Amino acid sequence: MTGRWARLGLRPRLLVVSVVGVAVALLVGGLLLYAVMTAALNRAVEGEARSTAREVAALVDAGRLPESLPVTGAQVVQVLDRQYRVVAGSPMADRLTPLVSADELQQLKGGGSITVPGRRTGLSGDLQVAAVQAGPATERVTVVAALPTADLETSQRLLRRLLLVFFPLFLVALAAIVWRVSGSALRPVEELREGAERIGAGGAATSGTSERLPVPPTRDEVAALATTLNGMLDRLAGAQERQRAFVADAAHELRSPLATMRTQLEVAERLGDGGDLPKELLPEVERLSALVEDLLVLARSADRTARRPVVDVDVRGLLDDVARRYAAARVPVVPTAPAVPGSLAVPGTSSAGMQSGGMPSGGTAPLVVRAVRDELFRAVANLVDNAVRHADSRVQLAAARRGGTVEVVVTDDGHGIPEGERERVFDRFARLDEARDRDSGGTGLGLPITRELVRRAGGAVRLEDAAPGVRAVVSLPAAPAQSDPAAPVASGG
Repeated sequence: MTGRWARLGLRPRLLVVSVVGVAVALLVGGLLLYAVMTAALNRAVEGEARSTAREVAALVDAGRLPESLPVTGAQVVQVLDRQYRVVAGSPMADRLTPLVSADELQQLKGGGSITVPGRRTGLSGDLQVAAVQAGPATERVTVVAALPTADLETSQRLLRRLLLVFFPLFLVALAAIVWRVSGSALRPVEELREGAERIGAGGAATSGTSERLPVPPTRDEVAALATTLNGMLDRLAGAQERQRAFVADAAHELRSPLATMRTQLEVAERLGDGGDLPKELLPEVERLSALVEDLLVLARSADRTARRPVVDVDVRGLLDDVARRYAAARVPVVPTAPAVPGSLAVPGTSSAGMQSGGMPSGGTAPLVVRAVRDELFRAVANLVDNAVRHADSRVQLAAARRGGTVEVVVTDDGHGIPEGERERVFDRFARLDEARDRDSGGTGLGLPITRELVRRAGGAVRLEDAAPGVRAVVSLPAAPAQSDPAAPVASGG
């Protein structure tokens, strides 16, 4: 129960608490009202019966007892002597058989009241009976008066109907009111949530822009919370802006001395000065230069205020350019065509049937996405860099249409990545232990840069098992103008 309650939203919890609280209060109040009303009506009927008995007792004491006792309504009155015989009675009373038994009569003489069935006098329902003693001490009699409880039972039935019928209807109406009122009360909170979701999706919280959470016009706790959160967002945006500026400035300032060092080392190597030291230092300088460039890319990609040209990018042409860039790579980068319509190429797929330049034979519709071409090129190139470093014999490129999505796949046949590490490698400077030995020249920023650039294009990147090797899949939304049915298209190269 605790788990289910914890999973409920605030609005349903307010509804449950309110309705349950009112239901318990109504139940307790209704039962108390029923008990009090029943007791009051019983006392009223008993009092009326006892009053009638006293009036008849007064006639007995005055010696004016008539043969037919005067009563009103459906009252039943008998006068019983010491021998338990009926001395007198009302018109509806039996003149031979007492209304109460001997034991009941003893109970009535003690000052109490009892309820007897009405069938003893030919009436339906029950009778409330009271008794009063009268007459001289030598000729004491007992006046027994009974009053029907039909009105009492009618009132009890009406009250039960109110409890069983109208109270549930009242709870339903109350639930509707509470749901509506709580929704109105929580609407500012929902607006804050929607505003926070828009800021997170659009990156406004890290862009330093003026877009912030909406502040309700009321001067309550929600407005104070929105104001406080906006202040926090301002401070976070300022801190992240300063961090980005620091990284960009530091990386920019490092470019010139690194270029100078590389030039001097290349000259020293060519002239033979310094022995083997220039040859040993050049790879490290190259690696440091690559790290500086990657830091610059990360700093620029995190700046969402910068305007970049978003155009229709032909994915097939893009992969063609990527494949040409790696024409002299350690292992061949091979564009492949899907063997089955609608499926992407898998390791071992033959590239036969492609035209010169790596294009698949036969006419194919272009795969078009909306993105910044340079950023998309850099993202795919980073995946190919990583694949080339770890592949054993080849790297394959492919692309296909999946409904409204274009998927770009880079597959290598290397040692692979354990499933538990496939998400961690997208962290900055995260490198697997095995990669630390083989991954010469890697900065640990390639995959984080790829994920950030792909996110800017509205897509996602993931790693899968290629058995052997790793398959990197980039999913991008297809351009709106591309409405042709899904058709797999291999990249050219």
